[in-house]
Amino acid sequence: MLTEASVERVYLAVGKTDLRKSIDGLAVLVQQSFELDPFSPCLFAFCNRKKDKIKILYWDSSGFWLYYHRLEEGKFQWPDDTTTQTVSISYRQLRWLLDGLALDQRDAHDQVTKNKIL
Repeated sequence: MLTEASVERVYLAVGKTDLRKSIDGLAVLVQQSFELDPFSPCLFAFCNRKKDKIKILYWDSSGFWLYYHRLEEGKFQWPDDTTTQTVSISYRQLRWLLDGLALDQRDAHDQVTKNKIL
């Protein structure tokens, strides 16, 4: 199962992706179009044209996981930047995105680490 500790990075495929693609199609997209390794401990997230469906590809040492989330109402606040094909975000930002929030939460509390406490 997916846990934050097992994920090094999260990559979003900017813009729209044809979500009829399955695991193999998305892995090829990661490898050839984004020039990234689909077998790395990263999440690769894709969104459809209507911004109401997301697929997340993840390799866990024995095979791929494909997570799929469909909204019944509303849309994801997915980036449409045309200057790049992928955007690297934190796991925390992915949670915001999945909760319907923008990636740049100005009002969110800063993440506290043990270095900030001391």
